[in-house]
Amino acid sequence: MSDRPLFVGIGNAFRRDDGLGPWVAEALAARGLNAVPHAGDGAGLLDHFAASPSVVLIDATRSGAAAGTLRRLDARAEAIPAEFFHYSTHRFGLAEAVETARALGLLPARLIIYGIEGSDFGAGLGLSAPVPAAATALITALIGAGETPRGSVAQNL
Repeated sequence: MSDRPLFVGIGNAFRRDDGLGPWVAEALAARGLNAVPHAGDGAGLLDHFAASPSVVLIDATRSGAAAGTLRRLDARAEAIPAEFFHYSTHRFGLAEAVETARALGLLPARLIIYGIEGSDFGAGLGLSAPVPAAATALITALIGAGETPRGSVAQNL
């Protein structure tokens, strides 16, 4: 197991803003960080939780906030609201995986989740405005800080 955080970008690149997570993961991996894209199935996320003591999940949110709003959640300290994250067709996605891992005692020592509010989850490629700007700001913060950015739970970047 590596001491470096494992960044997991969750989503489907063929569903517009749902492709945010893989977009961020690819950018982080290109800069030498330990980052992988993930389709979003909850069972597969449990495997990632076992792979590293420090995991950072990045996913698009659908909470009704303004597009580009960033949320930072510490999954060790708080329950994850399922309504923020779009789940897979099997209804077992990010929030359900985290809460299942919590109940089974399988959470990594550190589990941070970043959600960026999307606006277009229809079929197609590419992120809608202002999602790429928020994602780029998050990437810069993650690379520059060597740690996850701190601040309020919800903020616009």
